[in-house]
Amino acid sequence: MNKAFSNTLYPTLVIFCKRPLLGQGKSRLAAGIGKQGALLIAEKLVVCALEDAENWPGAVVLTVSNKCDANWAAAQFPSSDLILTQTEGNLGQRINAIDETLRELGHERLVFIGTDAPVLNTAHYVEVITKLNVHEFVFSPAEDGGVTIMANTKPWPCLSHLPWSTSRLGQDLMDLVGVGSPNNIAVIPTTFDIDERNDLVKASRVLSEDMREGRRALCSSINVTLYQSV
Repeated sequence: MNKAFSNTLYPTLVIFCKRPLLGQGKSRLAAGIGKQGALLIAEKLVVCALEDAENWPGAVVLTVSNKCDANWAAAQFPSSDLILTQTEGNLGQRINAIDETLRELGHERLVFIGTDAPVLNTAHYVEVITKLNVHEFVFSPAEDGGVTIMANTKPWPCLSHLPWSTSRLGQDLMDLVGVGSPNNIAVIPTTFDIDERNDLVKASRVLSEDMREGRRALCSSINVTLYQSV
């Protein structure tokens, strides 16, 4: 049974994921720990995001950057409700396109995440779900100025012109959706994502007592990778 329609009490979780490949993506992380290390961490980050998806009470949608990666995504998370291929363009354009497609399919409340924020936990998700019941937009800001969660009950405005991958993104995004309805924005506690070597050190410390299996595997890989890259 499709959870998107059998359980409308909860929003749909939308995960933007990119298949980890050697030498592709994670360039800043690779600069600090090497390409092989960056690949290992990227693989473990995907596992962490899908670990959260496994416990999501509503529908789960995976979006992949290439159509040929759909089978890979299905193998990683067989219980996904839907797998979509992202369009061309910057991240804003791709989010707009996925948002439009899902609304046409009947998904009205959406929670967008990537695979780079393993510090997200049940408390963050519960707060997002709760606040999305009374607000049109909910965000978890990232320490670097971006966002790790962006959730909405109404369509995103055009996001193509936003400064993606910069420290201004989070504020510019909230300013954009707040035009005309600033009180319909809710912000949950700030988190951080994994972009470079120093983020791994921080994640290892923050997640050291996290008992989730994916996080334990990530911490183990982080410790091995940091030791090897010294």
